[in-house]
Amino acid sequence: MPGITVSVDSCRPHGCYFPAASVHRTWRRRERSSLGIRDSFEINLKPAHKVGLISMYRDLTVAVVVPAYNEVRLIGKTIRTMPGFVDHIVVIDDCSTDNTSDEALSVGDPRVQLIRHQHNTGVGGAILDGHRLALDLKADVSVVMAGDAQMDPAYLPALLDPIADGEAEFTKANRFFSRTSFTGMPKHRVFGSVILSFMTKASSGYWHLFDPQNGYTATSARALRAIALDRVATGYEFENDLLIRLSIANVRARDVPVPAVYGAEVSGMRLHKVIPAVSWLLFRGFWKRILVKYVLQSFSPVALLLFAGMALFGFGTAFGLGMTLYRIFGGSAPSAGTVLLAVTPLLAGLHLIISAWTLDIQQAPDRPVWDAGSGAALARQRTLTPSATAATADMTAAAASMTAATSGMTPAAAATAGSASAASLAGPVSAARVPGQS
Repeated sequence: MPGITVSVDSCRPHGCYFPAASVHRTWRRRERSSLGIRDSFEINLKPAHKVGLISMYRDLTVAVVVPAYNEVRLIGKTIRTMPGFVDHIVVIDDCSTDNTSDEALSVGDPRVQLIRHQHNTGVGGAILDGHRLALDLKADVSVVMAGDAQMDPAYLPALLDPIADGEAEFTKANRFFSRTSFTGMPKHRVFGSVILSFMTKASSGYWHLFDPQNGYTATSARALRAIALDRVATGYEFENDLLIRLSIANVRARDVPVPAVYGAEVSGMRLHKVIPAVSWLLFRGFWKRILVKYVLQSFSPVALLLFAGMALFGFGTAFGLGMTLYRIFGGSAPSAGTVLLAVTPLLAGLHLIISAWTLDIQQAPDRPVWDAGSGAALARQRTLTPSATAATADMTAAAASMTAATSGMTPAAAATAGSASAASLAGPVSAARVPGQS
């Protein structure tokens, strides 16, 4: 039965020297194979070495997951260019036929923790195993950087900052923010990414995201725990399936501009296999998201408009097609009322479908799903700025003066009344957000 034997360094992310420890643990997961075998594998944590204090990034313990398959030429460069604030580098050798594992260990970076697959699981399976180990290491954020040195580590802070600020729980690189981002990218990849991006938008509901196949991502530990990792697709459709599941869990996501880097890497993607698999996953993912988010979790107007619109559109189309065939095969010309009976439901259904589409775009996850005060990356509370406080005081004084002048009250009584009036005026101001806060 397939399995994985893993040797890693045990550590504790609490800003102290790592105590020596020896742990033996068994994880169970579901393997998506043609035989449907449910597999288990063991992880052996060997005694830790004292590698110094954890660096952290803005109070976040960061683990970088590096999936690698036959990357003996570039895995060393990927590890050597890893920023110093990264706490763990989890390299997953997905049953390589070369010396990828040996090359990764030869770098000598004490942060490297190696997973060796005995059977190839695909890029998604490798990443998911890395995420599981990152969670076990108590990492606050799990970043994915391919082992082909294609993802520039200089942009890693840009992916981490929205999570550290509490503005997102999932960030993803986007190669299409500027014209310079297309430099060096093959034209067929540009065309395919544009088409696939639109399809993924519709399926996942993340209408503000683009470039879904870009695997340079950062995911908070809380977002990873919100989805069933065992059920995520493990092939090249991994990124698309992950976005759909994150959207169902209402995880807030954000794009980060990162230019593409193409060098000596060789892509193992086979389009004739990837396109059908991704298309079928997106089709199923769309209906799953609609049913779960808009029917089971709460019967939303999106579902009502969509299903009613599809019914009317289908009726109008079928009736119009039948009427056309009847006329072609010798039937009499339809009357104006008969034509309207076909056209009216078709147009009404199309209108309802567009309305549902519009509501779905508006309801894309746009706020943190996690309560403030519970984690390393917290959404900062709304507060009243000093300028807003001064403005409230000025409104109070002005209201008091107006009240005293018009009603003959004493200054003290007028001030009390003025405070009440100013409070009603300052409501919108007190609810304003401090710039940079969420």
